[in-house]
Amino acid sequence: MLYFTRWKALGIILTALIVCLCAVPNFFPEAQVKTWPGWAQRRLVLGLDLQGGSYLLLEVDGNYVKKERLDQVRDDVRRTLRDAKIGFTGGVTVRNDAAEVRITKESDLQPALAKLRELSQPLGGLVGSSGQRDLDVTDAGGGVIRLVIPQAAMLDRMRKTIEQSIQIVERRVNELGTVEPVIQRQGNDRILVQVPGLQDPTRLKELLGKTAKMEFRMVDTSVPPDQAQQGRLPPESELLMSASPPPTPYVVKKQVLVAGGDLTDAQASFDQRTSEPVVSFKFNTSGARKFSQATQENVGLPFAIVLDNKVISAPVIREPITGGQGQISGSFTVQSANDLAILLRAGALPAPLTVVEERTVGPGLGQDSIEKGELAAYVGSILVIIFMLVTYRLFGVFANIAVAINVAMIFGLLSLLNATLTLPGIAGIVLTVGIAVDSNVLIYERIREELRGGRNAISAIDAGFKRALATILDSNITTFIAAAVLFYIGTGPVRGFAVTLGIGIITTVFTAFTLTRLIVAGWVRWKRPQSVPI
Repeated sequence: MLYFTRWKALGIILTALIVCLCAVPNFFPEAQVKTWPGWAQRRLVLGLDLQGGSYLLLEVDGNYVKKERLDQVRDDVRRTLRDAKIGFTGGVTVRNDAAEVRITKESDLQPALAKLRELSQPLGGLVGSSGQRDLDVTDAGGGVIRLVIPQAAMLDRMRKTIEQSIQIVERRVNELGTVEPVIQRQGNDRILVQVPGLQDPTRLKELLGKTAKMEFRMVDTSVPPDQAQQGRLPPESELLMSASPPPTPYVVKKQVLVAGGDLTDAQASFDQRTSEPVVSFKFNTSGARKFSQATQENVGLPFAIVLDNKVISAPVIREPITGGQGQISGSFTVQSANDLAILLRAGALPAPLTVVEERTVGPGLGQDSIEKGELAAYVGSILVIIFMLVTYRLFGVFANIAVAINVAMIFGLLSLLNATLTLPGIAGIVLTVGIAVDSNVLIYERIREELRGGRNAISAIDAGFKRALATILDSNITTFIAAAVLFYIGTGPVRGFAVTLGIGIITTVFTAFTLTRLIVAGWVRWKRPQSVPI
């Protein structure tokens, strides 16, 4: 156990040195670190509780998700029955979480049931194993067919909506240029957003509060807006208001020519003629084809650019737009144009989000947490150092060196991972110091037992390291399993604690059985001791 080849010893020293050097960028100003090469810029990020920032708890509108699904079912029923040439009277009505349709001819009832049941799909996809389906189609009597969305199907749809919303929220927050935001699901219908360093959450709330559902539709010129406001509105059109003040009414056709999902890019820029802020956009291949066809067929007519049921602008199509790109103007400021570009790049939210809780942590409170955390770390470390020196003398010095390198390696690995350090994370590091010392205590006490058993100094040291190995591995593996469970089950600060604890356990095992042993082996080779100063 005490013999190391030259290459093995060199490998241990280089590993410890390289990992410790990864912590160096944390001791320099951020502005200076940014001038370094990219591989050398990785550093710890302070969490919300240490540097301050914004905390938002968002709730997905479950009623909107349910209404959207019912509207989709209603449209699917109409399309399916019309394609099958099956007559129905009174249209498709939606009530009490169900859609109902009355078939005109009794002879068409069974064919209609068979066609509409094709709309029902297994939950979880085509290979769903639960046997449940996303739509129950039944004969309600009197020629009425009822389509009900089961509770399990709504929960599954809500889950998918939350997952999609998290991805879009993450893209929108990252577009703000913030550092290491925390975005995660909380409960069945909520999303937690933590943005360290962002002291004013107003702009963030504005970005996250918009669904950013963009559509390109034609303006209905057959009905003046003033007549539409009096109720004279064609069934295929609707009345929308302008996004910018003063509110201006527009009669817009319901048919969507091109949806925002066909956008591939959006950037804030300036109009070359008027120097006003505008948003330039590009379509994908499918969107470019549809946009080109729509503009070719409607030259000379106005079309509306609609965002969240508000008309941003309604320009007249002067000539076909075939390049798959264009620009949106509408009395933008530089910031509003940039915000709209962020929303369009990130994509539309599948459902509106409501802020149900908001907190702002000031940098002063975070600084106080840092100072208290540092004080706890210093006091704990000093007491550990004194205890080891008093109890184990020279071997206590070896242990303290190993523990110091252990802590430096923890910070190096956290920096390498660009991890976020929180107050519970600091607690995990302090706890790791105790665990690291505990490993050395086990080794040294085992050496004492071997000495009392009659072994000579070198043999006792060798046996102490060898026989303490199993005990230390058992204790550290069980602690690592607990840290892994905390990481996968816990959220926020709990995961921060689990990360630092898990990394600390890995570095502790490394330093206890390689670094400390290397130091002791070097001392034994140099001194050839007849007794152990322990």
